[in-house]
Amino acid sequence: MGLYREQGIVLRTYKLGEADRILHLLTQGKGKVRAVAKGVRKPGSRFGGRLEPFGHVDLQLYEGRGLDIVTQAELLTSFTAVREDFTLSACGSTMTEAIDRVAQEGERSNQLFLLLLDGLRTLARVPLTPASVLDGFLFRLASVAGYHPQLDACAGCGSPGYHAVFSIASGGALCPACAPADSHPLDGSVLGLLQRFSGGNLSTLADMTVPPRARRAAGAVVNSFLTYHLGKPLRAWELVPR
Repeated sequence: MGLYREQGIVLRTYKLGEADRILHLLTQGKGKVRAVAKGVRKPGSRFGGRLEPFGHVDLQLYEGRGLDIVTQAELLTSFTAVREDFTLSACGSTMTEAIDRVAQEGERSNQLFLLLLDGLRTLARVPLTPASVLDGFLFRLASVAGYHPQLDACAGCGSPGYHAVFSIASGGALCPACAPADSHPLDGSVLGLLQRFSGGNLSTLADMTVPPRARRAAGAVVNSFLTYHLGKPLRAWELVPR
């Protein structure tokens, strides 16, 4: 056991005793870390407001048996604008909840860290369609977690091309030969959105002008896909205005 230094993003916090707070952090070098910030809820705490949800922080921690202990914290980016706006906060909370489910303690994943940082930075620019930024984030998170949605070929037989039936259980689009007889094809605008969600920079999703019906339908596919693979739905997703 000993001291170590890490950059991290605060995923969530909850109270411990009268003055302390437990933090779930996604760190760049150690994956998910559970730590305690002692005295953080006392007036005049040396941590101040540096350990709030979504905060990107530089930390010094002491390795403990159950929980590590935060000994120093320097705020790099507060993402206050995300916390203070209901829609942006709902999107950010869904992102951090999903990361908290996927990330493993002691298992480094620089991809997860950079994806979350990109997601929060994009939300902080107050996008026109924050729900689309969230859905793109979740679709890419599924890929990083090993559940890549197959969109450019049939998930059943591998037949190349863009197919209109999307199967959650099969992991992507299905060609006419593989799709169940009673399946319903997705509208072309919804398929196009899913393709945009699956790759590229999240900032390109920020100001899309897409019919709300197509946006909601594509978001529902993303949510169902992630729920299927995570085993249960993301609670914060239901709070996101669409």
